[in-house]
Amino acid sequence: MTSVELDRDPYDLRTARSASGLLAKFNTAGVLTAADVHVATRLGRLGGDPAGELEEVLLAVALTVRAIRNGSVCVDLAEVGHTVLGEGEESVDVAALPWPAPAAWLAAVERSPLTAVGAEAASGHPLRLVPVQDGRSLLYLDRYWAEEELVRRELRDRAAAAQPVVDLDRLRAGLARLFDPPPDTGAVPAPPPGTDLQRLAAAVAALRRVTVLAGGPGTGKTTTVARLVALLHDLHTGPTPLRVALVAPTGKAAARLGESVGHHTGRLPAEDRARVGAPTASTIHRLLGRRPGSSSRFRHDRANRLPHDVVVVDETSMVSLTLMARLLEAVRPDARIVLVGDPDQLASVEAGAVLGDLARASGTPEPALDERLRSIGALAPDDPAVVHGVVTLTHTWRFEGGIAAFADAVQRGSADEAIALLRAGHPDLLFVESDLQVREPTGLDGLRADVVEASGALLAAAREGRTADALRGLDRHRLLCAHRRGPFGVTRWSQEVERWLGQAHPGFADPAPGERAGPWWAGRPLLVTGNDYDLGLYNGDTGVVVREHGVLRAVFGRPGDPQSFAPARVGGVQTVHAMTVHRSQGSQFQHVTVVLPPPESPLLTRELLYTAVTRAERVVRLVGSEEAVRAAVGRPVSRASGLRERLG
Repeated sequence: MTSVELDRDPYDLRTARSASGLLAKFNTAGVLTAADVHVATRLGRLGGDPAGELEEVLLAVALTVRAIRNGSVCVDLAEVGHTVLGEGEESVDVAALPWPAPAAWLAAVERSPLTAVGAEAASGHPLRLVPVQDGRSLLYLDRYWAEEELVRRELRDRAAAAQPVVDLDRLRAGLARLFDPPPDTGAVPAPPPGTDLQRLAAAVAALRRVTVLAGGPGTGKTTTVARLVALLHDLHTGPTPLRVALVAPTGKAAARLGESVGHHTGRLPAEDRARVGAPTASTIHRLLGRRPGSSSRFRHDRANRLPHDVVVVDETSMVSLTLMARLLEAVRPDARIVLVGDPDQLASVEAGAVLGDLARASGTPEPALDERLRSIGALAPDDPAVVHGVVTLTHTWRFEGGIAAFADAVQRGSADEAIALLRAGHPDLLFVESDLQVREPTGLDGLRADVVEASGALLAAAREGRTADALRGLDRHRLLCAHRRGPFGVTRWSQEVERWLGQAHPGFADPAPGERAGPWWAGRPLLVTGNDYDLGLYNGDTGVVVREHGVLRAVFGRPGDPQSFAPARVGGVQTVHAMTVHRSQGSQFQHVTVVLPPPESPLLTRELLYTAVTRAERVVRLVGSEEAVRAAVGRPVSRASGLRERLG
């Protein structure tokens, strides 16, 4: 084995001072944190070392704990030594680390009393080693294996069960009414682009227990949800009204879902509007009902199922494996589940990428489903069959031109095409090459002008009491960063924005009397950092302080329906001149500027770049280097999971 010299301060909090052997070497190199080491060491004490191979086993345990922390559900010991593990603060020279020989390492883990081997082995061991295709084996913490197995089993059982009984003539008529354009004089008009897939998704949701509605921003997912909910109300024949739950993983996403579905419902035919009523949405946690003192167990579970007939989950890419397991076991077996989201966006900050696994899993067609889809005209004879209930919308309605082409190139991993688009001079796609690590970066005049203009309009509206204009001003321009701190982070760029505003707008740093009260000042943009169910404010909501009738008020919501509060009632907020890309998920802004970190940043991934640029409706500006763009496009997030291939 190659030795690795100690190059970290022994008093650094990331250093496990009691570690020895392989754990100490991998901790010193920055692969393992102190927490990874301590968990592995504790399990080693509990399990013993009858075969004298504890050192290699504990390294496998620590790497599995690390994988969970970085979003993966499991590790493949045969491949982990060839994978750059650098989601920590420093890059790691993996070749210099003393990796055990894969075959012997796997055998040692398999012999360990800590490990249950195979999918059928009894639980009670902290680890589980599961053989998969191609002779590989995946190592799990047993809890995450159980959750992945629960999700797989629930999806399998719901697909194998008797599917909903539906009047096909009524379904055909409902699809025509809700998805076809109104007839015109003369020839029947062709459907708008993309509506054939929307119609197909609604038909699958009517005929199948589980549907996955995938698609990028602006592809009509929420429009489809509103129409398929109306369709399901029309098809419902039970003695009680159809019970529909609209949910999302965050409060902000839930509020936006309810608002958007309500907006699209208002444009439906009168009889469908009457059936649907006024849709509302909640978080998944609120739907399941939190138990006091528990962060992972809920009032509704397998023994106390949810009463709903239909559960629609928006922004499913942000749902972790654990939360998906809790939701699936709480939904009645005969209920419909519709999972909506973009599998190419950033996944949950916790372990798992369930939507991506579902959307990309291989599988075989369901002949009975295809036959019914073709009989109602939702699937043409030469269209590919639906697999796992997945329908992906492809036509973008929100933006086109340079933004759409660039997002597509990023999705496909074509760095050369992405760079060519950035240099092609598209008016909606700007590229500023600048060294952001210096104190005064060059080339930022355009960014500064956009910030000053957008923030100036916001300040003026807030000081003059024009609440609707102030709320609209929040979406004119947004600065997005991958990092929180450092030269590429939110903290630095928020300070830059305030400096620019102070120079451009006299009185910004020292407002007039009546425009400031402590930390509150007219025009201050706000970001909610925690859920306040009493006020109806949720983590990620944005608002602005407005001077209304001479009194400062914190205002949130939409311009047409603002929520106004005394600042003293609002807690858990911060000023938002810039935000992380993760926080921006689900939001849309007219203009977006993305601050790219250096190429070696482990946060710079294909999913992060795609998510950032698709927040823009009109113009996106990338600030950074060509090397950073190429690094992002060529670095897709790799979350280890056995769900995708086991579904296939």
